[in-house]
Amino acid sequence: MTRHFNIADLFEMVADKVPGRDALVCGSQRASYGQLEQRANRLAHYLASRGVGPGDHVGLYLYNCNEYLEGMLACFKLRAVPINVNYRYVRDELLYIFDNADLVACLHHREFAPHIAEVLEAAPKLTTLVYVDDDSAADVDAVGSAEYESVLAGQSAERDFPERADDDLFVLYTGGTTGMPKGVMWPHKAVFYAAMGGGGWYHPDGAISEPEQIASRVGDFPIIGMALAPLMHGACWWYACIQLLAGNTVVLNPHHSLVGEQVWSIAEREKVNSVTIVGDAMAIPLLESLEANPGRWDLSAIFNIGSGGAVFSESKQDAFKEHFPNAFITNSFGSSESGSMGLDGGGKRGEGLGNVSRSDFMSVLVEQGDARWRHAQPGETGIFSRGGHIPTGYYGDPEKTAGTFVSVEGQTWLLTGDEARLEADDSITVFGRGSNCINTGGEKVYPEEVEQALKIHPAVFDCLVVATPDERLGSKVTAVVAARPGAELSLESLQSVAREHIAGYKIPRELHLVEEVPRAPSGKPAYPKALEIALSGRHLAS
Repeated sequence: MTRHFNIADLFEMVADKVPGRDALVCGSQRASYGQLEQRANRLAHYLASRGVGPGDHVGLYLYNCNEYLEGMLACFKLRAVPINVNYRYVRDELLYIFDNADLVACLHHREFAPHIAEVLEAAPKLTTLVYVDDDSAADVDAVGSAEYESVLAGQSAERDFPERADDDLFVLYTGGTTGMPKGVMWPHKAVFYAAMGGGGWYHPDGAISEPEQIASRVGDFPIIGMALAPLMHGACWWYACIQLLAGNTVVLNPHHSLVGEQVWSIAEREKVNSVTIVGDAMAIPLLESLEANPGRWDLSAIFNIGSGGAVFSESKQDAFKEHFPNAFITNSFGSSESGSMGLDGGGKRGEGLGNVSRSDFMSVLVEQGDARWRHAQPGETGIFSRGGHIPTGYYGDPEKTAGTFVSVEGQTWLLTGDEARLEADDSITVFGRGSNCINTGGEKVYPEEVEQALKIHPAVFDCLVVATPDERLGSKVTAVVAARPGAELSLESLQSVAREHIAGYKIPRELHLVEEVPRAPSGKPAYPKALEIALSGRHLAS
């Protein structure tokens, strides 16, 4: 059977080379490459028996666990598509994604069964539910969910699946312009090269040119890599794939929140070599625990701490260098739509978010009007963009696809949304989002969605939501609100109502009460003025 640049094909070749090597560690869970391969095969056979096949969407509604990556591989083996479901979502958000993603099956932790029961009507194609047991004792019978280990029992561990293809899809759901998630459709070959280094992340010969070469990239000594973000986020999910396709060991954080002491204890126990974080939101508690517990852990095995997906400030990078003087600190750029956009070379420190090298697949595009774009000239500012291996668009959203993927000189380019400047030395300085998107601790928050939730509060007359600086999160969600006449409004009551409609990380952390929310004569929001009000602090509610 012909092998392809398909993640299942590539993983199988790696598993065949190092079947006894540790592949996954998550708390008390451990799995070798051989065990992971066999369990994924068993799950794939079960899903196939339930009618799951090529192109079908399977939800992964799970905390970090080995079953998450078993589910991913099982889907890929069948040419099906795993769909990441954010476990922080509340009812309205779950209703949207269960409907938009066209799920036919879902793997979930038992705890989430009641949430699924609330949204089943939005997913008429969803006929297969499998739960991973936990200590919640949630009622799984109400949704007809089968227990994970039970469905694997009796299924074949053989690898007897049909041939796959380069363009089978890897769909990653991420925030959209309206705040609701959008499914980024990545062909396997494209995501393998754009987000996973093409198999060359750890090898001096770089990316492979033929699928069969992947086994040659497996080193004699595995690198133990710890991904601290939840697997439901692309940063962690892709890093896990990078590790697995290199024959390395993936260590996951089994806890549902990030506690520095727990992380460093795991790193010491597993002799972790590389730690990946999402910006300052993770850096701060990790650094605080190191500073509060000098010499407590033996972390001498760590030789890399890398960040991506959120602002990783110079001060936090420098602090890590003090604790790990022999390690190299990396700050990478990228997104769910673009994959990896390079590492900050440090050449423009103190200006923008960082500086990366220009290449054949990375450029700065400038809009000329009428939806026409051109490449920037040195000194010009435009939108950081990617060509070459890119997604095919957003699932079920041709309008957003057309606005994000543009043609320049006969080549399709992805507009990342980040403002950037092409420098005279042909490098690119990245400044960040040009839109009103708020990046708080690596999570995307869109003001319009939060505003709609806040307006449900009976005391809110009008509001705008902006990003204000936060030492730990980079930015925090801040609300500028005009209350209804005679009504009293507190931050606590605003948060309480909002929590019923949006995830916790989207809830405002600061409230500024004004007589009138700034808007243009047309009624459009005046976000710059709202930000000015918030930064002044004159209307801060206690």
